[in-house]
Amino acid sequence: MTTPAPVSYRHGGLVCTDHTLDVPLDHRTPDGPAIRLFAREVVAEGREHEDLPRLLWLQGGPGGRAERPNAAGAWLRRALADYRVVLLDQRGTGRSTPADRVTLARFGTDSEATADHLAHFRADSIVRDAEHLRRHLQGDRPWSVLGQSFGGFSTLTYLSLAPEGLAQAYITGGLPTLTGHADDVYRAAYARTLAHNERFFARYPGDQALADAVAAHLDTHDVRMPAGERLTVRRFQSLGITFGTAAKFDSLHYLLETAFTEGRDGPELTDTFLRGVDAAVSFAERPLYAALHEPIYAQGGRPTDWSAHRIRQEFPAFDATAGGPVRFTGEMVYPWQFEEDPALVPLRGAAEALAARTDWPALYDLDRLAANEVPVVAAVYHDDMYVDREHALATAGAVRGLRTWVTDAYAHDGVRADAAVLDRLIGMARGEA
Repeated sequence: MTTPAPVSYRHGGLVCTDHTLDVPLDHRTPDGPAIRLFAREVVAEGREHEDLPRLLWLQGGPGGRAERPNAAGAWLRRALADYRVVLLDQRGTGRSTPADRVTLARFGTDSEATADHLAHFRADSIVRDAEHLRRHLQGDRPWSVLGQSFGGFSTLTYLSLAPEGLAQAYITGGLPTLTGHADDVYRAAYARTLAHNERFFARYPGDQALADAVAAHLDTHDVRMPAGERLTVRRFQSLGITFGTAAKFDSLHYLLETAFTEGRDGPELTDTFLRGVDAAVSFAERPLYAALHEPIYAQGGRPTDWSAHRIRQEFPAFDATAGGPVRFTGEMVYPWQFEEDPALVPLRGAAEALAARTDWPALYDLDRLAANEVPVVAAVYHDDMYVDREHALATAGAVRGLRTWVTDAYAHDGVRADAAVLDRLIGMARGEA
């Protein structure tokens, strides 16, 4: 397999260069199977010949491709004032070798082999990929990193595994628990998600009756989604994942207002509503998110064992069969989604194997973090639905020299919504704030 040469082009005031390189699937066996890695380097037009430092963008996820320059958030405009920005399609996503129901079909019915393959798509492998890319682009010189959400988790792994590769680290909404189990993560997450439900229904009080009516209708009717699968109440409840960002917090309200129309035999759910639900709850574009969402917290000998599913029982407010008002779940993945989502059905056996796995390597080196010498600054969002504030601050205290900015002015997507977020962090790193 020949590695393509870099390709450069101009787009909207930017000069973009596409890079591809091959990296080991398992970095412990560099002569074993390889996968392809894709990254796009972006620099402001007119500055392409300047020797600007590079900033690696590690996006949220897991399983989401890097933003494209024509749709990137506000952070990119600010970053380009000081850096060449590297947009890495993390392994398994975008133009890197994908990991989805199509490519994983080569394992057939061997769920253990599929799970073994997917176990190489966590933060530790992403960091080692990034190091290959850094050396490919600039040799031994370190670069800076901006980690958003799961990208922040990966940045802590970077500081643990290869701090020599980093000159500076910026983290937004992405300081994970370093030692907690997935149960600790989801126990805190359910409480925060309930609080965001209350915020939503306080803003749109009329939506409670409408959400309850949709749930009641789904409970008594066989309603089919565009791909043909049945829309269940519990899958409808997963629409609460939109509560965590400012950009999408209101989207459920505008979706619910399209819910019903008068059919031949009474109220029916509209095609507009069902297509909108499908777009929000389908994992067709990001199957790795579902398969790895709990494994990104796994370390040591304890399995995740479908943590979100088990811990949900501790929060009866989410039980739609109990007759109370509907409450929407958030950033949780459940075993039944691998039965109800056509994009995930082929991965069901692998997901079960991952949930039972006990041989996960450590993602964080606590001693190395305690002795950290890389300048690190982090934005901690006070009311972040996805990342627990108390976990984040405990982690900040465990990393030598890490400085935090705790703010209630932004939701989880603050760095995308307002260039002032990254500007504040860059100022902190320079000692200006």
